[in-house]
Amino acid sequence: MKKIVLLVLIAFLGINVNAQEQPNKNKKVEVEVNGVCDMCKKRIEKAAYSVKGVKSAVWHAADQDLHLIIDETKCKVLDVEKAVAIAGHDTKDIKATEAQYAKIHGCCKYRTDEVH
Repeated sequence: MKKIVLLVLIAFLGINVNAQEQPNKNKKVEVEVNGVCDMCKKRIEKAAYSVKGVKSAVWHAADQDLHLIIDETKCKVLDVEKAVAIAGHDTKDIKATEAQYAKIHGCCKYRTDEVH
């Protein structure tokens, strides 16, 4: 009986060790990104694709979400958010600087407050 309990315990521990999360090569992620128009869409998607490891990037104006498929062995979501912010668009976690935001076209201005 002790041997059976010991074997079950060892098997459980072995499964638990293997169940640790491995980097996903096709992780699907949604990131909130502010924008307005098709010019924003092109700029946001181009910024996302500039990050090595981004396999797919599609921004939807209606829901202000950037749908990504990334290779976690090559990049992190935060890397993509930083690239998008550098392009002038705020994400939920990273905001574009005033200088970065000022570079985007007038029709792309999404901030409603005049004092930033």
